[in-house]
Amino acid sequence: MDQRTRGSRRAKAADVAATCACFNIRKATRAVTQFYDDVLRPSDLRTTQFTLLVLLQGNGPMSINSLAEAAGTDRTTLTRNLAILEQRRLVRIRSGADARVRVVELTIAGDEAAVTALPLWQKAQSQVAANMGHNRLTRLLSDLSAVVGAVEDGSTNLAS
Repeated sequence: MDQRTRGSRRAKAADVAATCACFNIRKATRAVTQFYDDVLRPSDLRTTQFTLLVLLQGNGPMSINSLAEAAGTDRTTLTRNLAILEQRRLVRIRSGADARVRVVELTIAGDEAAVTALPLWQKAQSQVAANMGHNRLTRLLSDLSAVVGAVEDGSTNLAS
């Protein structure tokens, strides 16, 4: 490969890295997740586990499909996280009214774990807000919701 071709490929790679929404959102997600996980470490919960417990606190028992939708995750990832929470007896998974439906409910220990972890989450959230600025964080959250909506709308259009 000649020097010009190599230079052109490097420039294209740099352009993709700088402009790719997926790459940059995933990069930010990894950094933010690591930060929240570090702050939540004393609770022995990862961010993903904490948010599932909080969703169950707020909504009560939910089907796995409903919980996956509320968490914005796929069933495989959700099932992996629920297995850990169930093993730790923080959630219970049972059959629903329809035997094909599995329902996830918070246990007393799960509720206590979420309550214990909440001040740690609040600390992480406050630090992010302070470092970014409240207005910027609010805009970011709004923009991220817009990204989700645009992608969901786009995937509907692509499927047609």
